[in-house]
This record gives sequence, structure tokens and C-alpha cells, in this order.
Amino acid sequence: MTDTNNTPGADGGDAVVSAFNAVGADYLFCSSGSEWAPVWESLARRHRDGDPAPDYLDLTHETVAVGMATGYGLVTRRPQGVLLHAAPGLLQGSMAVHGALLAGVPMVVTSSESSTYGDGPGQDPGGQWYRNLSIVGGPQGIAQPFTKWATEAASVHTLPTMITRAAELAWRAPAGPAYLNVPLEILLEDWDGREAKKIVRPGSTHSSPEEVDPVAEMIREARNPVIVTETAGREAGGFEALVAFAEAWNIPVVEPDSAVCGNFPRNHPLHAGSDIGPWMDEADLILLVNCRVPFYPPSRKPSKARIVVIDEVPQRPHVVYQVLFADRYLEGNVTNTLRQLARRATNLDPDAVAARRTAQDERYVAEQAAVVRAEAKAAESEGVDPVLVAATLRRLLDGRDGIVVDETITHSRVVKRHVQTSTPDSYFYVQGGLGQGIAVALGVKLASGERPVVLTIGDGAFAYNPVIQSYDAAKAYGLPVLIVVFNNRVYKSMNLNHRRFYPDGAAAETGEWLGTDLHRLPRLAAFAEPFGMHTETVDTTDALVPALERALKAVTEGTTAVVDVLVTR
Repeated sequence: MTDTNNTPGADGGDAVVSAFNAVGADYLFCSSGSEWAPVWESLARRHRDGDPAPDYLDLTHETVAVGMATGYGLVTRRPQGVLLHAAPGLLQGSMAVHGALLAGVPMVVTSSESSTYGDGPGQDPGGQWYRNLSIVGGPQGIAQPFTKWATEAASVHTLPTMITRAAELAWRAPAGPAYLNVPLEILLEDWDGREAKKIVRPGSTHSSPEEVDPVAEMIREARNPVIVTETAGREAGGFEALVAFAEAWNIPVVEPDSAVCGNFPRNHPLHAGSDIGPWMDEADLILLVNCRVPFYPPSRKPSKARIVVIDEVPQRPHVVYQVLFADRYLEGNVTNTLRQLARRATNLDPDAVAARRTAQDERYVAEQAAVVRAEAKAAESEGVDPVLVAATLRRLLDGRDGIVVDETITHSRVVKRHVQTSTPDSYFYVQGGLGQGIAVALGVKLASGERPVVLTIGDGAFAYNPVIQSYDAAKAYGLPVLIVVFNNRVYKSMNLNHRRFYPDGAAAETGEWLGTDLHRLPRLAAFAEPFGMHTETVDTTDALVPALERALKAVTEGTTAVVDVLVTR
């Protein structure tokens, strides 16, 4: 093999950039690897010559790259490009890729391997591929379990269309990441310039009137129906369509703890909280709208309710065990289906509607009163109660069109209940494992412009994040976010499980609770100081509001702010 320099011209790197242009990707989120020199050279030429190319983000951790692509895709709902390094980089980013799959975010994830190991003509890929970087079966083999589709691009001539095909697959329901292995030799190979055709938005499928009409009749006949949803708000127009549907029929809406985004205004009189339990014996009709796993345990079947599943892909291929108990499916674009059903809200039984509306009004008033009592109690607490933190964020974000990204565990119910987001794309819960929240929030900010973005995160989750690399990205690309740490100095979820499984065990007897203590961590806000970010540590109720006000002011002025709140529980 002759190791010579590439001459300037079209090669596999140009093919990749050209293809992502055809995809319509705004960004390439890259955690650098040695295989991407051809792409970097293509970008440098395009920048020099004024030719089009996606914006390139140079990121220093794989989770940051994938997480930012996830956050960006949550808001834009369009596929972006992610460049990782070989199999090790793919493995490092795999949790975040799996999170994108669970969140339903389209993206094209790529990394590389060697196909010649130095024994073929052309440029020498380097011995590291032979010794350390390659794995048996190729990286597409390890990507298959946590992506929609994974394969290898085996020719520079098919590479552009392979990328656009991956994007088209990723974009279609159920949306999620697709993976493409692009060997380094393919990237270095001369390319004939045959560009892929630009891709367009997927077409939509609609439930037919013949399918919708019987469901409308089921709703009309029901005395005590309920809507349960996890991800209706993820669909374009889904949030608004769900509101219109619920209001047209006067049906309460439950967002269970498994909800992954804001689907319905938390302050709407028809919002029926997060617990499906009371409806299991009371409801005579349950409408599951984009609800992957409504019942737990899965065998917990409602006693008398008929069940209608409204979902474009109700049986999710990536969910290992899924039980819906469906009596009828409406499969097709969810937003369209909800709009069709809303238009059919005619000839309603006024007595039935009045009865369920009265019952829901009582539930809503009781819940709001409980919220007020909880917040009053929190305000009187000696330390900083997490309820007070969430309620303070609600008041400070009022009228700002803010977005909350949540990576708390034991405090997630508190955040949802007391922050009470009420507009489309205003709440997202991080999926697939802790350690992605800062990056997802940065991606949401990248897509959201001037809207303030707040990350609520536990101290345990914070410690899982690639904090330094995330701060580097925030600083480098001008992405100011407010990070509020609910710091109880313990892995509370793990401790609760230990206590639940072994209430009278040795640990309960001796007080030796392993795997949970986080008191030894330093001041969490301090990690942001070298980046010139605004930092606060709060341990009293009197300090909370001024600290959060200063932090929001810093974010408004363009600086990321970290507020570490030492909460009481």
C-alpha cells in the first residue's frame, strides 16, 4: 500500500456533506474521531468557496453530541447528522442513542471502521483500526438493538443515498435514530459527484371515516370516559389537537408518570393529574393516545372499560413487552385523528356531559387546593423543600414562554405538578438513562432561539453527566441555559429501593446504606466557574428567590447559570 496525500477534490467526505445537505440537516453534531478528516476537509473547502453545508458543532463527548441532537430534534422533529468515532465512540454514545429511540427523535448516527486494515490499495487507514478499534461483525451489529435500522455503506457511490435513506427511515413513525457504518476507506475514495435527491417530509396516513365514526359513537355512549397520553405532544400539532378533542367531548386527561413530554396544559380544568389508578375501576372507556405502556404491572386490566388505542404505530417494535388491551385501534396520524374525533362531538347527552364535567371540576379544584397546601407547607419548611423550588420556577417563568427539560428521578412528580407547564413544547423528560440532561437542554436551546430553557436535575443525575464537555459546548456555541440542581446529597431512588426490598434487613439494622451517599461530592456549581458561568449555591428559603432571579437574569444576558439547591428531601 502506498501512503500518499489526498489531492483536493471530491471524495467520500464530500459525499457525506452533500448527502446531509440533501437530508436538510441544519447541523452535524460531531464528537471527533480520526475517520472524519475527509468530512472536515470537505467542510473547509465549502466554507472557503461559499458552498452550502450543514453547520458543524465540534463537541468533546459522544453523549453531548447525541444529546444535543436529541434536544434539537425534540423541538424541530427533523433528522440531523451525528458523527461518532468507530465502535468505541458509538458505545460511549449508545445510552444517548437509545434515549433518542425512546424519545422518538429522528437522527442519522454514523461512525466508521476499516475495511482493508492496510492490505489494500490507496491511503493507509492506520494500524489502530487493526489493533484496537474494530469489532467482530462491525459497529452496525452493536447498534442494531438501540436504533431503528443499522447497516454499512459499502461503496462511495451508494453512500449519499444510503445516508438519505437512513434519514427517511429515521423520520418515519415511529421516529428514531438510524445508524450507518461508513468505513474510512470509503470516505477516502474518489467520488463521482452523483448527489442524492433532496428528501421531503414523510407523507401522512389517516384513519378513515369508517374507522373513526364507530369510535365517536363509543365516546358518545360512554358515561365516564378518560384520555390517557404519554407522547401526544411530541407530534406536530398534537398538543393543540388533544386540547381541542378533550374540550369538544369534555373528557378528562391523565398524563401518567411515564409521560415523556408536555401533552396537555397542566393548569387546564380537564387535566386529571398523573394517576390512572382511580380510573381503572371507574372508567367505562379509556382512550389511549400515544400511550406506550399505560398499565403497570402490564396485567393490570381495567375492570370494565373498553379501550381505544389512538397511535400511528401502537405496537412499538423497540418495546420488549407491551400490553394495551385494545378493543379498537385508530392507526394513522394522531393529530389528524384527534381533529376528526373533535369534529364528531355532536348529539351529546347533556346529562352525561354535565355529570362528568362536575366530577372533573371537583377533582381539579381538589388538586389545585392540594397544590396550594403543599406549597404553603414548603414555604414554612426550615430548609429548602423541593416543592418550593418547583413552585418558584413556575412563578419566575410565568409569561416567559420557557421550556423545562427534566432529568430528576425522585423529584420528577414534584417538577411536573408544581412547575405546571401549559404550552406546546414546554416540557421534556430525558429518556433512556441518566447523564444526558445538560446536552439535551443545550440541543433544545439550539432549536428554540430566545425561549429560556431550564434544566431541572438531581445531584445524582448531574454527576452522571459529562459536565465539563457540556459546559464547553454551552460556552463555545452561545447556548445559555439555567441548570437547577435538586441536591439532596443522596441517590434517593436507589436508597428507596433498598429500603423497600429489605425493610428489616441488615442495612436497616446497622444504618449501612451502600451505593447512595453523595455528601462527599464538592460544590456542584463550582464546576461552572472556570467557564465564566453564573453560579449560586442555595441552602435557605430566603436565598432561593433572589438566587433564581439572578440566575435567570444571567441567562437572559447570554450566560449559562447553575443553581445548586440543597433540598431537604
